Amino acid sequence: MVNTTAKLPTHRVAVAQSIVFLGQEVFQALSEKQFTSGKGSIFQTAILAGIMAAKKTGDLIPLCHPIGLDHCQVTIQTNDLDEIIIQCQAEVTAKTGIEMEALVGASLAALTIYDMCKALSHHICIRETRLISKTGGKKDFVYEPR
Repeated sequence: MVNTTAKLPTHRVAVAQSIVFLGQEVFQALSEKQFTSGKGSIFQTAILAGIMAAKKTGDLIPLCHPIGLDHCQVTIQTNDLDEIIIQCQAEVTAKTGIEMEALVGASLAALTIYDMCKALSHHICIRETRLISKTGGKKDFVYEPR
């Protein structure tokens, strides 16, 4: 692990995003059911999974500092391209970054959606998991599409 002993805690916020492509047939079928499956509410389950995963990031990724979260929020929206857009915002005052927690939260929410929808199709694709922004620490970052 990186030694953070000499660093001072700063307020840090990171937002990560994952996109789940369902395809028109699956998207339409789920839309008609208000995005529920035999397992329950797809979005609510994914939100809880994302938050739980963000809290466990230090246990899941080797050499990642185990840090607590002061706040974590997962939001889910759909778009006209038959996609589900997941964003995870993680926030903490700490000596090290929070972007891995946001990335893990978005990723696990996407995997949860896949799990809850795979009975409809195995052509579902999780793509474009990326850091959208981070503040605090040495330098800030905002994703700008190229």
